[in-house]
Amino acid sequence: MPDQQDTPRRALNEDWLAVVVGLTLLALVLVGAIPGSVIP
Repeated sequence: MPDQQDTPRRALNEDWLAVVVGLTLLALVLVGAIPGSVIP
């Protein structure tokens, strides 16, 4: 039964990871470290 409790928490962590990655990519594009054409 512990697996059922871990699933929502893991999904929440994955959501936050996606937010952090997205904001990092946005910041890199705004700073000019990577060109905007690299990211679809």
